[in-house]
Amino acid sequence: MSTRIVRAVTYDVRFPTSRSGAGSDAMNPDPDYSAAYVTLETDDPGGLAGHGLTFTIGRGNEICVAAIEALAPHVVGSTIDELVADLGGLWRRLVTDSQLRWLGPEKGVVHLATAAITNAVWDLYARVAQKPLWKLLVDLSPEELVACIDFRYIEDALTQEEALAILRRSEAVAAGFTHLKVKVGGDLESDLRRVRLVRDAIGPEYRLSLDANQAWGVEQAIEAIGRLSEVDPWWIEEPTSPDDVLGHKRIRDAVAPVRVATGEHVQNRVVFKQLLQLGAIDACQLDCCRLGGVNEVLAVVLLAAKFGVPVCPHAGGVGLCEYAQHVSMFDFVSVSASLDDRVCEFVDHLHEHFVDPVRVVDGRYLAPTAPGYSIEIRPESLAEFAFPDGPGWWQGEEVPA
Repeated sequence: MSTRIVRAVTYDVRFPTSRSGAGSDAMNPDPDYSAAYVTLETDDPGGLAGHGLTFTIGRGNEICVAAIEALAPHVVGSTIDELVADLGGLWRRLVTDSQLRWLGPEKGVVHLATAAITNAVWDLYARVAQKPLWKLLVDLSPEELVACIDFRYIEDALTQEEALAILRRSEAVAAGFTHLKVKVGGDLESDLRRVRLVRDAIGPEYRLSLDANQAWGVEQAIEAIGRLSEVDPWWIEEPTSPDDVLGHKRIRDAVAPVRVATGEHVQNRVVFKQLLQLGAIDACQLDCCRLGGVNEVLAVVLLAAKFGVPVCPHAGGVGLCEYAQHVSMFDFVSVSASLDDRVCEFVDHLHEHFVDPVRVVDGRYLAPTAPGYSIEIRPESLAEFAFPDGPGWWQGEEVPA
């Protein structure tokens, strides 16, 4: 693994999903699903490279690309051997860059870019090891996994010793889609009409969750969920601002037994720590791009295990399903050893652009078998949907600024 990373090549890739409204919700009515994408090229004569991306919904994707380029010097010039020997140290260098850190710290665009770089390194590591990422993680020892995690700011909730105990404990250790989700957060009467139709269609035996995408204030959320509770929702997702930890706790206490789920916009392990310590959520919906890559994902998975909250990764955007499947499989094999109350989101959208797309049979993800993190985009898709000149992006129409 003395192979050296010689350059980081970035791409601004955008899919014009706003034309069909795909992926829209109460707060994001016209998303163009996009990826700030990076390929870490090496001096390997066989063309070995690592791939990573972070997901956005259109304008501003170029800012993420610029942030990836700003962070790239932390890995370009290093050998794979050097990086793999201290993956925890790599992550700390990325998030503590003495100047770029000012733009975060550990949140926002710089943290999104950190995820792309970090995940590309892990993808490269898994390719060298000839394993899919979930299997690479499963095969690492508890000590190796814990060494990847930055415990700063979370040791009051999860110590290294506790993380090791969780991982060592798990060493011993229906067909079809049964859980559906409906977007809410617009007009309440319209929301009620739609969720009643879905509940009537699926019957009482299947789980129905609702997703408000942060549309409500705390009091508004409590009132709306009170009315929507007639359809027996399994959970309400993102009922209010993702930064309002106390608000989530207040909502959870008020709407029980309806569960509260959040995480796709939770920016780092510290906010997750607070949500979990306070007992403010019933499901941990971590996002593999919002968090700063695999290292921080590991921290949040173990925090959730410590507090007995199921990990249900957020997915559905460009590459998020490809990422999330690895997290759920690692969580099951090495951490929770349970499928109880655990789901991994799936949206059948844009997977055709990936070299190793997700595979779902009878409502279940099939474990990836190809080496890597399943995030490599096909070259023809990179060319077709390149912003702003790719023919698939604008097709002769005026390109949005």
